[in-house]
Amino acid sequence: MRKLSLKLGIIFFITLFCIETFMMFFLHVSLTNSRVEEELASLQARGNSHRTVLEQNFNEETLAHVVLMESNESTDVVVTDYEGTILVSSQPDLEISDMIHKIEGKIPYEGRILQDDWQEVQAIATISPIQNQQRTIGYVFMFQNTDSIHALMKRLNKHFLIVGLVSGLVTIAVIIVLSRKLAKPLIQMKEATLKMSKGDFTVALSTNGKDELGDLSNAIQLLSNDLNHLRHERKEFLSSIAHELRTPLTFIKGYTDILSKRDLTEQDRQKYLAIIIEETNRLSRLIKDLFDLAKMDENSFVIEQQNVHLNSFFTNIEKKLSPAFQEKGIHFIVRYEEGLTVWADEARLEQILINLLNNALIYCASGDTTSVTAKKHNDVLSIIVQDTGKGIPKKDLPYIFERFYRVEKSRSRALGGSGLGLAIVKELVQAHGGEVKVSSEINKGTTFELSFKGVETDENHFMH
Repeated sequence: MRKLSLKLGIIFFITLFCIETFMMFFLHVSLTNSRVEEELASLQARGNSHRTVLEQNFNEETLAHVVLMESNESTDVVVTDYEGTILVSSQPDLEISDMIHKIEGKIPYEGRILQDDWQEVQAIATISPIQNQQRTIGYVFMFQNTDSIHALMKRLNKHFLIVGLVSGLVTIAVIIVLSRKLAKPLIQMKEATLKMSKGDFTVALSTNGKDELGDLSNAIQLLSNDLNHLRHERKEFLSSIAHELRTPLTFIKGYTDILSKRDLTEQDRQKYLAIIIEETNRLSRLIKDLFDLAKMDENSFVIEQQNVHLNSFFTNIEKKLSPAFQEKGIHFIVRYEEGLTVWADEARLEQILINLLNNALIYCASGDTTSVTAKKHNDVLSIIVQDTGKGIPKKDLPYIFERFYRVEKSRSRALGGSGLGLAIVKELVQAHGGEVKVSSEINKGTTFELSFKGVETDENHFMH
């Protein structure tokens, strides 16, 4: 937690510090230059004002009056003639001879700044020419000590330092809050993934965010839910396998012990052998179904598709299963359009229908009806397996294609299979690129509808 929030905090602080430093430096320079320009403009205006007075009366009385005006101010005035000879000065000790001799070129009537480098010189200075009938007769030099400017800059620097410290503390506080706020969901996600890596999938993350962190949180939460569901399914799967394997093995072992330890009549011996054979076949079918599902999960299950003629296919289905339905007193009907062909694996297609019809055989009673109908709509083959048996409760319909799921919770052997038949049906249909749907009502029956693309009504080879 500290590492992540510290890294985020350092990044934010460096970024904001650079921005604030640049802005404060720019503001400081702007204020300083603006203030110095104001002082120079004021000094120049004061010199021009004295120049105007002297142009009206350029005599000793006026000169004295100008000096008197500056004697109580923070500025000083020096008046010279055209040759540079000092006529009057408000500061006798002021040394301006070097500056006077350095004046070059014509001085404009609005005056000129002589010294503005307040950091290097003792005083800033301006010059204003005194004219009489368009002829320069003297100059007014204005001086202002830079101590006041330096004092102003010190106060300004002090204020900037205070503002900088306050803004720095506020920035640090904001960064701490923001970095923790940003780091908190990431830390929660890290802790959630650590819990998941240890097999604990009871993760509860906030999924209200609409940004990338929210998307990541949603993805981790979804992954946790899926893994939790898979773990539950795995436990159920292993429990179901153990139960399904234990039942036939128990029968086989029990009747084998009876045959080996008791003197039995030939009739009893044959009866027990028949049970052992039946349970062995049951165990063999279960193992075969498990291998098929394992291959499907690994995508190593091969579907060998070819052009299947449905006339002969359904005729074969009817021959194989009619005796079983007749024995139980169930009406078995097969209907199909003539001349249909479909691109499919014939053996797997037969396995699909046999699994569905076996279910109908188990859950139908004498007098019920089971029908198989095949028809074409556009290029889609629909195979409908419908029965009038006991039906499936509505609450169980979403789960009947799950492995080892049984509507009959008692797992009665009289009601049949291992709970893998419909799971295999769904996998095989999807392997053909098809779709399976189911609808059912209690005591009215169940309908399975299979849809396969790639059906034709002629003998041409058709691939979808």
